Amino acid sequence: MACPVQFLCRGLRTVGLVLLYYVFSIGITFYNKWLMKGFHYPLFMTLVHLTIIFCLSALTRQAVQWWTGKPRVTLRWKEYLRKVAPTAIATALDIGLSNWSFLFITISLYTMTKSSAVLFILFFSLVFKLEEPNPFLILVVLLISCGLFMFTFESTQFNLEGFILVLLASFIGGIRWTLTQVLTQKADLGLQNPIDAMYHLQPLMFLGLFPLFLFNEGLSLSTSEKLFRVTELSPLLYSLFTLSIGGSLAFGLGFSEFLLVSRTSSLTLSISGIFKEVCTLLLAAFLMGDKMSMLNWLGFAVCLCGISLHVGLKTYYSKNKGPSLRQLKSKSPELELPLLQRNGDESKDSATDECDDDEEEEEITLH
Repeated sequence: MACPVQFLCRGLRTVGLVLLYYVFSIGITFYNKWLMKGFHYPLFMTLVHLTIIFCLSALTRQAVQWWTGKPRVTLRWKEYLRKVAPTAIATALDIGLSNWSFLFITISLYTMTKSSAVLFILFFSLVFKLEEPNPFLILVVLLISCGLFMFTFESTQFNLEGFILVLLASFIGGIRWTLTQVLTQKADLGLQNPIDAMYHLQPLMFLGLFPLFLFNEGLSLSTSEKLFRVTELSPLLYSLFTLSIGGSLAFGLGFSEFLLVSRTSSLTLSISGIFKEVCTLLLAAFLMGDKMSMLNWLGFAVCLCGISLHVGLKTYYSKNKGPSLRQLKSKSPELELPLLQRNGDESKDSATDECDDDEEEEEITLH
């Protein structure tokens, strides 16, 4: 009798976590696009977001340390600069260029082009030998590429500069997520917990993006009345408040992804990501007035088929060969919920629950 009740509770919890993930993920996309209409400094906005994420991560780490009484992992400078810096710089450029593209393109074109990151993730996963080559990957590449071409073909709201920016961000995103997987698989670093990973990544991300900010926005921002040349206090406070909301949404997005993955499965996150893109395009069409032809919608459907095939293949092969991350041993028990994997058992005391005996461990699909 306990099984149906527990199944219902677990289903409601999953729905709640998916909705929480949608709120932060879709919310930050529309919020940044709205903010860029009046605040034309996307790189400075990204730097503010990184600062807020670092502060919130530090506070969360302190709270967890106070609650558990166990110290959090802190890397030495040598391994921090040598092993974390490449991932941090790639992540900073991916996010910075993505936000920059909002100055030029619509949300629908951004969402569709950003989906091409799967292609670059596949490419760099093969280069780093994180992915085993198989003939189905060719079909995945063809579907996503054809879908992207159909979506951008004769688009009335196409902007070449913004398209190049977000396509470059997708390319760097492939490097970013591949390096992130390598980083979180190194059990000796102890960065499997995203809170610890965000805490260590943000400072280097800030330093990596700061030179690009100085070159592109430094002079114009220093002479702008938005921040440094304000004549009244209220516009300055308004700008800082709106930027802080975006930073909080960015932190919430990372944390909600972690909760969704650790409490459900990689497949849930991947499927949720597919439907999230559908919801984003529908909202962009109805709320923002993005114009999409029938060919554009068909291209989007073809691209989703390629992404869905990739998700299905990852799930199939990971179940057959067994998770590659399962053998990781963290430095502390609270790091047993890594970003790129999940344990089938949701808590240690669930071993006494007969309804959980058939759960399987799944390897996380990079999203």
